[in-house]
Amino acid sequence: MLDFLKKPYPFNDDLKYNSKLIFFISLGVLVFLYLFQPFDVSTMANKQRIYVAIGLGVVTFLSLSLNLLILPSLFSRIFFKRIWNIKKEIIWNIWILSTISVGYFLYYKALGIFEIDFNMIVGLILIAIIPITGLITVNQNRKLRSYLKLAEGINKKLKDNKSIEEKLVHFESDYVKDNLSIKVSLLLLIRAANNYIEVFWKEGERVKSQMIRTSLLKAELLLQEHKFIFKCHRSYMVNINFIDKIEGNIQGYKLFFENVDFSIPVSKNFAYELKELI
Repeated sequence: MLDFLKKPYPFNDDLKYNSKLIFFISLGVLVFLYLFQPFDVSTMANKQRIYVAIGLGVVTFLSLSLNLLILPSLFSRIFFKRIWNIKKEIIWNIWILSTISVGYFLYYKALGIFEIDFNMIVGLILIAIIPITGLITVNQNRKLRSYLKLAEGINKKLKDNKSIEEKLVHFESDYVKDNLSIKVSLLLLIRAANNYIEVFWKEGERVKSQMIRTSLLKAELLLQEHKFIFKCHRSYMVNINFIDKIEGNIQGYKLFFENVDFSIPVSKNFAYELKELI
C-alpha cells in the first residue's frame, strides 16, 4: 500500500488551463445550487436564492483560485512535478475540499439566515465534494488524453524509425558500375580514401565493403537525415548503433566494430557530440 502511495503522479501546474477550469467548475456549482436548491434555499424568495447560489459560486471560485493558482505559484518547489506522487495528490484534494467546506460554512454563518448544526455542516461538505469531483474527473481525463497523445507520438516515432531503417541509401560513383544501394540500417561505417570512400555494411553475420569513387562530403549530405550516422573524424562516418566498444586515452577515443579489423579514431572536436548521441 505504501509503495502505491509513493508512485509518481502528474501535478497539473498549467495556470492558463487551471484558470479556465476554475471558472467552469464555479459556474457549474452556481447552476447546481440554484437548480437543486439544497437545505432551506427552496423556501427563500427567488432573489435570495440567486444571492446564495452566487455567493457559494464565488466562494468556490476563490478557494480554487487560491489552491490551483496562487499556492502553486508561491510554493513552486513543493508542487514540483518530479516529486509529486499519489499520496500528495490525495492530501492535496482533501486540503482543497477542506478549504471549500470552510468557505461555505463561513459564508452561511455570515448570512445569518440558516441554523448551523451537524446536518448543515455535513451538507456543506457534500456540496464541496461537487467541485472536487469535477476537478479530479477533468484532470483524470486530461491525463488520459496526454498519455494517449504520448502513445500516438511514440507509435509514430517507431513507425518512422522502422521506415527509415528499411530505407535504401544510394551511393553514386563517378564510375556507374561502382554504384551501391544498401539499407541504411545495415550501414556500419564509411572511410575516406583519397578520391574514394570505402563503405562497410552488414550482410548476415558477415561484413562487406566496397570502394566508391566519390567524396565523404557527398556521403555526409546523403545521410544527413539519419541521426544515428555520425561523422566522428574528417575521414570517418559511423553508425552508432553498431559500435561494439569504445577505448579512450589522453589522445582521444577509438571505436571498435565487430568483425572489422581496425579501429576508428574520434576527433576531439566530435568527442562531446558522440558522447551525447550515445
